[in-house]
Amino acid sequence: MHIPASMLNGAVCPVTLAVGAVGVGIAAYVACKSKDKPSSARFAAVTALIFALQMLNYPVQNGTSGHLVGAMLGVSLLGMPFAVLSMSIVLAVQAFFFGDGGVNALGANVLNMALIGAGFLGFVFNRAVKAGLNQKLGLAIASLLSVLAGAAACSIEVALSGAVAFNKVMPAMLTVHMLIGFGEAFLTVALVTVLQSSERYWKANEQTFAFGAGALAIVAVALSPFASGFPDGLEWVADKLSFAQFQGFEISAILPDYQASFIGNAAFSTITAGMIGVSIVFGLTFAISEFLKKTRVSIS
Repeated sequence: MHIPASMLNGAVCPVTLAVGAVGVGIAAYVACKSKDKPSSARFAAVTALIFALQMLNYPVQNGTSGHLVGAMLGVSLLGMPFAVLSMSIVLAVQAFFFGDGGVNALGANVLNMALIGAGFLGFVFNRAVKAGLNQKLGLAIASLLSVLAGAAACSIEVALSGAVAFNKVMPAMLTVHMLIGFGEAFLTVALVTVLQSSERYWKANEQTFAFGAGALAIVAVALSPFASGFPDGLEWVADKLSFAQFQGFEISAILPDYQASFIGNAAFSTITAGMIGVSIVFGLTFAISEFLKKTRVSIS
């Protein structure tokens, strides 16, 4: 669902960038004020895991693929404000280092997947569970809705850019992302159940949990050469509806398409690029977490 540079045009880019920046700033403020903070290691490991899992596209139908977005996975393992920051970090690293999602579309992608997916749906999920909704059922529903809400927001943005008519793109996006959303719900509930059950069974502390999540991220990267090569839902819809292509601002990615060009073997190239990405995400998230801890007193 990452929107590339060529799909957005005009005021949509700066407006979504401003909204995204404000939303991330609010999430950072709430995270600083939170009394229930994950450790820096846990925050970094879960964020790296989300990055790695997004590399694993799975086939859906009709030559389409999907991948775990991970918004509600982050909410379950980190809490809502940290999940927003986690998703935003993943999206920024993907855009600047891997060319996955246009730099000029970063604000829109943060809005769709971090603020709506993890922020709004995370808030609704937490309130629903407190009101008595079964946690796993609520997590499945919220995960499905996070994908559909992101797809709907994406449809509005590309339509406002003039790339395609709204009455064509919205039904097409919701139809294909309904199937992807069911995959999101299943994978999120399964991963949260396994990770939280393991944490309770082993009586793991934050560092042990972080080690386990980091190890799972490495496994995901190792499996990435076997990911589906089919276009994702947005790319599939864009091809079917022949979206208009714009000349969006873009920078040259260091590892475009998750390939390390200095390695000849395609599989090892993907794994190397993925490991570099996991390392960057882990280090950046850890540093941000430590910074937020140091700034907590000044804004209390």
